Amino acid sequence: MSENELTRIVKARQLPAAAIVIDADENERTALARRFGIPAVNAIHAEISLEEDGKAVLARGTLTANIVQNCAVSGEEFEVSIDEPLLMRFVKEGQIDPALSEDEEIEIEISPEDCDEIEYSGESFDLGEAVAQSLGLAIDPYAEGPEADAVRRAAGITGDDTPSGPLADALRGLRKE
Repeated sequence: MSENELTRIVKARQLPAAAIVIDADENERTALARRFGIPAVNAIHAEISLEEDGKAVLARGTLTANIVQNCAVSGEEFEVSIDEPLLMRFVKEGQIDPALSEDEEIEIEISPEDCDEIEYSGESFDLGEAVAQSLGLAIDPYAEGPEADAVRRAAGITGDDTPSGPLADALRGLRKE
């Protein structure tokens, strides 16, 4: 049994001709919610086409999900819809450019067309785990729910556009002179 919550193994030598559809079942969604520290993953759906790209496999598609997360301000639960494009390149272990070693500090320009390279060993890779990781990256850890502004007002926090306090009052006074 795999340790990943959303496992979908694909054999690199026998790529499917049609797009792969991934819909997580209830147990997988519950496990993903626990993994990402959110109250619920109500739905996750991905459609991905695979094609050979030299010695790698290029995966293109979309990820949609409906999750429940906690507001960063009030802590209340609220629903969030996620709709993300997916672009990944699965590369056989040892095929990633050694010039991009983690030991060296180099600056790399990344364009929107560049994609994540995911190393795999053996004859297959886990497309489901890649989708799960993409979901994790799409979740905004500082998302604010619909009651965030009301909670700020109740706490006396006015926001960045109208600073308050003694220093702000003094600066406003200087600006008028």
